[in-house]
Amino acid sequence: MAADVHKKKSWEVPNGSLAPGDGQHTERSESPTPGLAQGTEPGAGQEGAMFVHTRSYEDLTSPEDGAAAARSPEERRGEPAEPSSMEQISKDFSELSTQLTGMALDLDEEMRAGKEGKLEPSPQTARRDSVLSGKEEEDVTMDAWRSHRKHVFVLSEAGKPVYSRYGSEEALSSTMGVMMALVSFLEAEKNAIRSIHADGYKVVFVRRSPLVLVAVARTRQSEQEIAHELLYIYYQILSLLTWTQLNHIFQQKQNYDLRRLLAGSERITDNLLDLMAHDPSFLMGAVRCLPLAASVRDAVSSSLQQAKAKSLVFSILLSGNQLVSLVRKKDQFLHPIDLHLLFNLISSSSSFREGEAWTPICLPKFNSSGFFHAHISYLEQEMDLCLLLVSTDREDFFTVSDCKRRFQERLRRRGVQHALHEALRTPFYSVAQVGIPDLRHFIYKSKSSGLFTSPEIEAPYVQEEEKERLLGLYQYLHSRAHNSSRPLKNIYFTGPRENLLAWVTNAFELYVCYSPLGTKAGAINAVNKLMKWIRKEEDRLFILTPQTY
Repeated sequence: MAADVHKKKSWEVPNGSLAPGDGQHTERSESPTPGLAQGTEPGAGQEGAMFVHTRSYEDLTSPEDGAAAARSPEERRGEPAEPSSMEQISKDFSELSTQLTGMALDLDEEMRAGKEGKLEPSPQTARRDSVLSGKEEEDVTMDAWRSHRKHVFVLSEAGKPVYSRYGSEEALSSTMGVMMALVSFLEAEKNAIRSIHADGYKVVFVRRSPLVLVAVARTRQSEQEIAHELLYIYYQILSLLTWTQLNHIFQQKQNYDLRRLLAGSERITDNLLDLMAHDPSFLMGAVRCLPLAASVRDAVSSSLQQAKAKSLVFSILLSGNQLVSLVRKKDQFLHPIDLHLLFNLISSSSSFREGEAWTPICLPKFNSSGFFHAHISYLEQEMDLCLLLVSTDREDFFTVSDCKRRFQERLRRRGVQHALHEALRTPFYSVAQVGIPDLRHFIYKSKSSGLFTSPEIEAPYVQEEEKERLLGLYQYLHSRAHNSSRPLKNIYFTGPRENLLAWVTNAFELYVCYSPLGTKAGAINAVNKLMKWIRKEEDRLFILTPQTY
């Protein structure tokens, strides 16, 4: 049973309700429960934000690419790329292809072969496609293939297969042809297909020319959330190719087989889908910070800030999929989606632990038209701390590498390495630290900072199936709260195994899981205690004073 409360203009706190009254505070208050304006909620940065300001889930899923260029890719479509820019992008892509597959790939040679009608792949391409795909192909005619709860397909507008989460793209070429036929048929009628709902399945379509992305799912996710995941896949492809190169390829040859260029990158896309199935970062459209004492984090950020170079745009220190520190160039803001793609790139390859990598990377929400160059390395073999230094100069490897050396020297002089080692031993905190007996888990997001926090998932959600079920419940609450036709501010959900509560305001989002024996009044009182605890611990759980160069 679920009880919903639709949007209302005012609430009263004394009677035990959740939402604030009409009067909005403009300063950070000791108690977070009264009215909170955006920027005063627990976790809000006190000296500006690190990320593109995303006030809501809807902002994250807007169709705009958010590129730094004055015009969007859609507005530039049909215009030829500048020869020098295209040549530079091709060189950068060749470097990235070598990084991913161990073999250089010449884009110009690929395109010339296509124009000359050479349909047979070269021995090098064939070897790369067969050996480096890294995917265990499944028989698409078997029940095991059909039993997967979510399938993802990517195809070109010509109906050519580009990617399939499970099974061989060749075996699914006719299926993808049917998908493209559905899209084209409705477009001929001046309409667009968004989704099909049948027999418990949702078939969701997202078109980002020249690609079409399709998901077939039987999960608790809403159509909007599934479309959001498809957009992540689209941005993942752009991060490897750039929008400029992708558009240029299909202008030259509409039926080009994009798998030739993406061979070896399947594991990155597979890993992204795995992360989205388990990590609430993607659902929340936010970034989680490693719990760390404010003094230690400030020392790390200051050291990053001082180890700078003229070409650096972002300096990022991370542990796993958690952010330790981020320093940005003044007036340059990163989007959470771009940071998630960087996290995914690092977690999908163990080769970055072997030394210093210098790889091209496109940040599609920052600028989808070209490559940055990222210096990626781990501080120490035994420490799960990865340093990313994002540069605008492809020839600046040694200068950027020296920035890493200077950063490590400052860490040693400040004596914070031991504290970092201790923090890495317990990268998650326990929900027991909050001190609320019936509380099992929660997710809290500060909208103004783009950061969120949540404890480690503990008993009774020990088994992987139980963890997925809990995330599915959060997805259900999230979809109800962000329903495009009837969004909700407050939801109280009672089930046989747990009770859940969702509270969404202009300043923050909170999703809480309780014991099924609790009451609604007890849940509301617990939320007040939880918010006060988050306020008390915010300097450890969030980055409140982001630094700039």
